[in-house]
Amino acid sequence: MALLYTDAEEAERTREMSKPIPNLGNSKNTIEILNKYKFVFQKRYGQNFLIDEHVLGKIIRSADITEQDFVVEIGPGIGTLTQYLAAAAREVAAIEIDDALIPILEDTLSGYENVTVIHEDVLKVDLRKLAQEKNGGKPIKVVANLPYYITTPIIMGLFENQVPVDSITIMVQKEVADRMKTGPGSKDYGALSLAVQYYARPELVANVPPNCFMPRPRVGSAVIRLTRHEKPPVEVRNETLMFRIIRASFNQRRKTLVNGLGNAPELRIPKEQTTTVLEEMGLPAGIRGEALELSQFAELANRLEEQMEKTLE
Repeated sequence: MALLYTDAEEAERTREMSKPIPNLGNSKNTIEILNKYKFVFQKRYGQNFLIDEHVLGKIIRSADITEQDFVVEIGPGIGTLTQYLAAAAREVAAIEIDDALIPILEDTLSGYENVTVIHEDVLKVDLRKLAQEKNGGKPIKVVANLPYYITTPIIMGLFENQVPVDSITIMVQKEVADRMKTGPGSKDYGALSLAVQYYARPELVANVPPNCFMPRPRVGSAVIRLTRHEKPPVEVRNETLMFRIIRASFNQRRKTLVNGLGNAPELRIPKEQTTTVLEEMGLPAGIRGEALELSQFAELANRLEEQMEKTLE
């Protein structure tokens, strides 16, 4: 029996069938395109291009990219991962800062009509507006291969600026991925761990060795998926206060929580006040911030705010 499609469905099927097969993702083709454009790697941008098709496929699967998705890719490089995203998604916006990569992207992505390259610093792009224009304000998926120096600003910018995000699937340094998913008691536990876990559920997808990149980085990498919570796992009256407390707790890890909050310029919470609240929570006065879970930081912030309100009455 013949299958019947509406005109719109038939147009979509034709478009999907016409997408070229990704031809990057291996060292041979990557070297060819780099030589063709005499590309010079820029250390300041932390450029390491993926040359492993197995890892690329794993990123697409773990990001759960479908034909209905609008995807934002940060740092497309020469367009390797972009080709895979374009083949799987409805539409892709790839944001690239490096001038030298724009003509390369025009070449490698020429067969993909569903890709828009945005030549800009991602920290200056209004991603909420982009999601509204391209996806009707519905949650988008973000995929990226991020250098160390800009990982935290990008992730926190997506969360704190209320960009409608369904998930963020990113390649980062292994130690950064470990920080995102770890809990109290680990040397990797810190402000980034708590911030990520407040906004999303982190899941380590894959460890990626240096030989999967060109040029080879000095350290291992990992793919981690951050699935946005529908609502935060803890209730906190004042998010800003909680994160100030968290940052103050880890700025000087060896100090007790009481001293950390008392010495933080943006807080200056009297030591006796923090001590009282800790006692009410059943915690010792000499505890350090690295021993507290997210729920305890939320409770601490709520109780301290109540104390502050009483002082002002």
